[in-house]
Amino acid sequence: MPQAIKKNLRARIVTDSAEDPRSIPVTLRYEPDAAPGDIRLSFRGSGEHVEDWVFGRDLLERGMRGPVDSGDFRVWPCGRVQAMVERHSGHTVAMVQFDIAALVRFLRLTYPTPTPILR
Repeated sequence: MPQAIKKNLRARIVTDSAEDPRSIPVTLRYEPDAAPGDIRLSFRGSGEHVEDWVFGRDLLERGMRGPVDSGDFRVWPCGRVQAMVERHSGHTVAMVQFDIAALVRFLRLTYPTPTPILR
């Protein structure tokens, strides 16, 4: 089983504002001992409030190829190089946009490396 993975990335918060989405630091975590199928996404929301989202690793993987949802979360590709992670909570919706390449690099780390074959 892989070890815990923590990756700091940049993402964009998408709002209904006329301004361009703002880039923010985010942290993606995979902790197989605590929750082997879950990804934790953390970022600073409005003010000093820290958003901490937990959703399935498989949701993130499938969402880079086509729209998928599970519970409060929806993930879908946004063009060829970006993906959106959307969370519904009550009457609010929050969306974070990622570069797919960064998500793929992170997800690769969450799987055990194959054992090399000795010749």
